[in-house]
Amino acid sequence: MTLSFDLTAEGARDALRARSAPAEKPSLIGLTRAELGAVLVEAGIVPERQARMRAQQLWHWMYVRGVSDFAHMFNISKESRAELDRHFTVARPEIVEEQISSDGTRKWLFRFPPRGAGRPVEIETVYIPEEGRGTLCISSQVGCTLTCSFCHTGTQKLVRNLTTEEILAQLLTARDRLGDFPDRDTPDGAIVPAEGRKVSNIVMMGMGEPLYNFEAVKKALLIASDGDGLSLSKRRITLSTSGVVPEIARTGEEIGVMLAISLHATNDDLRDLLVPINKKYPLKELIAACRAYPGLSNARRITFEYVMLKDVNDSLDDAKALVKLLKGIPAKINLIPFNPWPGTNYQCSDWETIEKFADYINNAGYASPIRTPRGRDILAACGQLKSESERMRKADRLALEAMMIAGHGEA
Repeated sequence: MTLSFDLTAEGARDALRARSAPAEKPSLIGLTRAELGAVLVEAGIVPERQARMRAQQLWHWMYVRGVSDFAHMFNISKESRAELDRHFTVARPEIVEEQISSDGTRKWLFRFPPRGAGRPVEIETVYIPEEGRGTLCISSQVGCTLTCSFCHTGTQKLVRNLTTEEILAQLLTARDRLGDFPDRDTPDGAIVPAEGRKVSNIVMMGMGEPLYNFEAVKKALLIASDGDGLSLSKRRITLSTSGVVPEIARTGEEIGVMLAISLHATNDDLRDLLVPINKKYPLKELIAACRAYPGLSNARRITFEYVMLKDVNDSLDDAKALVKLLKGIPAKINLIPFNPWPGTNYQCSDWETIEKFADYINNAGYASPIRTPRGRDILAACGQLKSESERMRKADRLALEAMMIAGHGEA
């Protein structure tokens, strides 16, 4: 049975309101240690000689203990905590809705304050529990520019990039809600891994194209993988791109996480239709960038994602072309049964067709798992994420901004 909690109701939001960040105070989440120290000194909270020590204390409370209220940072003086609270916040974003699928998949609808879009924006984040791991699918943008024809998210126009803070907030809030920080309890009845961390893996496969928000994504993933904080292994972090070729090498060199490519076709004509960014960065350039990916090896394979579309890209000839295209690249090929969404013209390939396709790929020496559809009943499956946020017309945005100024930020 699917569960849905509407957290917009006044009563349901009372418990979360204290965790929602006031828009007028900047958040410390998403800053590097050096940046933390600098803002503390600038605010007059600590002298420069103490900045490094205090930044390390805050880092521990935010990313090891998962604290979202300065009042709970007990090894910091009461006076300092009050000053921190006066200038900054470490609160979580507003959770508008939490849905729980019949298979245990969870989807959160987060609301973030306006940052140039003219009004608050909303994004979706999905948690997928499995036997030996829990994977969090994180968004990097509000909407998307890529308009992949089979993807529901692509029908939502880009509103704006998410900040480093907003990317990390998805991970922090998910860990809160799952009881994945020390001394926290997992919700009764929640489906989570039997042992170990509740969120053991993260994938940048939610709303948006991560490499079109490179700097914020880079900073967030480096904080997520910091060994003295959230401490996720880079081997358990996967960034998925539709093929922003110039940023692929930088991803390996500067972030060092696992790479996934949304491929879905083996020739330019079809990929131009399915993944229009291919017109800018065709397959020849994309595959060359994959072959040159820093750190590529059998232990650090690239994952190629291939959505199975009936009578479009699922023939045995397509399977043969796929093997030929990827020859020599250490790779895993994820076959994704198409997840339908309202208004789509595509159908999922027949299961027998998918299995024959997988068998050919396997026999050619490539692992080709068929991804089990998860969270379909709450539109949480691959390619189904979308929020209602849309970019405001300039005239409407200016009118709203004028009203907010007149009302001292209350709108």
